[in-house]
Amino acid sequence: MFGKIFNNNKVVKDEKLVEDILKRSVSAIYPNKEDLKKKLLSGERLRIYTGADATGTQLHLGHATNFIVLEKFRKLGHEIIVLFGDFTAKIGDPTDKNSARVPLTDKDVKKNLETWKSQVEKIINFKDKNNPVKIVYNNDWLSKLSFKEVVDLASNFTVQQMIERDMFKKRIQEGKPIYLHEFFYPLMQGYDSVHLNVDLEIGGNDQTFNMLAGRTLLSKMKNKNKFVLATTLLENPVTGKKLMSKSIGGSYIAINDEPNNMFGKVMALPDETIFPMFVDCTNVELDDIEKLKSDVLNLKVNPKDAKMKLAREVVKMFWNEGCSLSAQKNFESVFSGGAIPENLEEVFVESGSKLVDVLLDKKLINSKGEMQRLVGEGAIKNLDTDTKIDNRDFTINETVVLKIGKKRFIKILIKG
Repeated sequence: MFGKIFNNNKVVKDEKLVEDILKRSVSAIYPNKEDLKKKLLSGERLRIYTGADATGTQLHLGHATNFIVLEKFRKLGHEIIVLFGDFTAKIGDPTDKNSARVPLTDKDVKKNLETWKSQVEKIINFKDKNNPVKIVYNNDWLSKLSFKEVVDLASNFTVQQMIERDMFKKRIQEGKPIYLHEFFYPLMQGYDSVHLNVDLEIGGNDQTFNMLAGRTLLSKMKNKNKFVLATTLLENPVTGKKLMSKSIGGSYIAINDEPNNMFGKVMALPDETIFPMFVDCTNVELDDIEKLKSDVLNLKVNPKDAKMKLAREVVKMFWNEGCSLSAQKNFESVFSGGAIPENLEEVFVESGSKLVDVLLDKKLINSKGEMQRLVGEGAIKNLDTDTKIDNRDFTINETVVLKIGKKRFIKILIKG
């Protein structure tokens, strides 16, 4: 659908395309959808950005949702900015955190950012000279704020506003500390909007408080109305748990996971996540998604086949169609012949658990000596990635399906 790219510096004013952007993967729009739609159809070229803090080396499919939306706006001709939070990463976003983040050093942040541009390039076209994308780093301006300027920013908010946030309320109830620097995070993210002088910010709905802080600051400091588009989070619709969180036991899928690994991880997701993933992580048309969903509900299509299509589309999105087809072929060869039980045993463990302890507990091996022998023979295989476990001290940090020897199988998931 989004094949149109603006020409002669004119923004594309296509109501169907705009409506598609404003209804897909959208949780809420501030101040409202109608005003933003009117602005987008006015022909005015808007300055739009999304940001991510450099707290890790990999971006995941949850981040991808925002970049997918941003790329659609770029194709309509709007000015696009990608912000890498190298300063805010060192403060630590308190959102959804039951305790303060461990501070990162400049060295940590620099290392984390090494491959971020190449990861985002899987979604956003940085090579288009007609409408180039700008990458910015908020250390460039936040590190230069004086103490007086920070105090002036803080004067726009009350302590009551800050402690109304759910995670702060929870910590207060549990007697856990809230550090003063955590209140600065929404100020800093909010000031990003002021410095960049943006018209619209895109971010996950867990970032709504921070994005609205930017809306407040822009209004007070520049008398400008900033729109906020809060996207839906990738969550299991049954459990409500985030899918892309290592810390709470989600099924973490990175943008730069290798095709076979990515395909296998998608296939390991619970069936109820199929259609949210279709909406937020692929370019399949909404009408086609609804048709497939209806076919699954009416037993015309097996959920496994729908998930197979999802895995193909996800791999195609972040790699290409050739990689997608190859990954499917690899997956089918690994799982062919009905060798894997229909009711595969599942076990939930804490992140960081040792594989040997899990296998001993489930009586899939009899001793640590057997573990050593199996590892030495290459007889323990990760079926998601089609790789052999070569370390007897292997730890479980994400969902994994294993084949032990010829006839033993287990699916290990991380506890929430």
